[in-house]
Amino acid sequence: MDYITANDVQNYIHGICFKTGPPGRVGAETEWLVRDPLRPREPVPLARLSSLVDEIGPLPGNSAVTFEPGGQLELSSPPLRGPGAAHTALARDLTLIRTRLHAAGLVLDGNGLDPRRPPIRQLTLPRYAAMEDYFHSAGCATGPLMMCSTASLQVCLDIGADAHDAAHRWRLANRLGPLFVAAFANSPIHRGRSTGWRSTRWAIWDAIDPTRTSPVASGDPVAAWTGYAMRARIMSIRDDAGPWVVDPGIAFGEWLAQRRPRPPTRDDLVYHLSTLFPPVRPRGWLELRMIDALPARWWPVPIAVAAALLDDPAAARTAAEAVDRLGRGADPDHGLWRRAARAALTDPALAECARTCFTAAAEALRRMDAPDLVGVVDEYREQFVERGRCPADLQRLDMAA
Repeated sequence: MDYITANDVQNYIHGICFKTGPPGRVGAETEWLVRDPLRPREPVPLARLSSLVDEIGPLPGNSAVTFEPGGQLELSSPPLRGPGAAHTALARDLTLIRTRLHAAGLVLDGNGLDPRRPPIRQLTLPRYAAMEDYFHSAGCATGPLMMCSTASLQVCLDIGADAHDAAHRWRLANRLGPLFVAAFANSPIHRGRSTGWRSTRWAIWDAIDPTRTSPVASGDPVAAWTGYAMRARIMSIRDDAGPWVVDPGIAFGEWLAQRRPRPPTRDDLVYHLSTLFPPVRPRGWLELRMIDALPARWWPVPIAVAAALLDDPAAARTAAEAVDRLGRGADPDHGLWRRAARAALTDPALAECARTCFTAAAEALRRMDAPDLVGVVDEYREQFVERGRCPADLQRLDMAA
């Protein structure tokens, strides 16, 4: 049996989670709530949804289709060279999926939180049953909402060319987090009522187990992620021959030291890392997880902006200076994340940072051979960023009308 030690954990994180190489590839995972307009308060049965998707067959852009526990549809692009290529492939596949579902009377809803329906878990895989049991055991009241009612847009970018570049990109990605929460906030309504948050999705994630959802320190990335993983509580210990041990009440580092109920293996480490959900998660690439799902018109914007700000050297310098002013040279504290989720771009400091970064991103996209994205980024900047608002503000206005 491949039992591991603390050194093995650090070696895995160094060699796999922070595997370096020339940056430039871009991928995205777009999650969508699926609605039946004739039954607005009922979940769409997952069997019906998966059957419709299966009928389409392989997608022309090679995106993968998976489902989240509540039946949210996730469309994930392959890693492609630059944001323009990633957008083209994902847009082609998304159009095909959307058209097929529309013909069957279903709608893809770009919203960070289901505004009407209660959370109902449809996936019965052991992973999700254990996750649900863990949140119940750990007293994480928003766990079911996180699993079944939220949707995000995740941008995936390369780690970096070498260790120095990786540390710079890691720091910048983490410091950009509150800006992305604020600029793309799109989940202000739950169960038909305004929540007081512009990104209620962020608030839901923040309210569950902080050992697995809080941001990671932006110091040495390998050391930071290793320490985070070792301190995080174990969600469950899997057993192929019997029931899983849910919430054993210890952190992964304690399991390594105690080696009970059995010593952990490499597979246990891989599974444990997959149950950690910080705003920026290293998986051999940087996975930016803090962005709400957006309406069909706007989903390309965070992909374009994130890629531009991290991959274009001039834009990255401008962004680093802007977020350093925002955070006064330090990692974002919890108060800044909360301001981003609650006030979004009505916060003057966040609005100023957003204007600077979006302008730099639009200029960078012209240098990155992504002309199709320049127009939509400029349109988003003019409609939202320059006016100090986000998509959630339109929802709030519609609800008040």
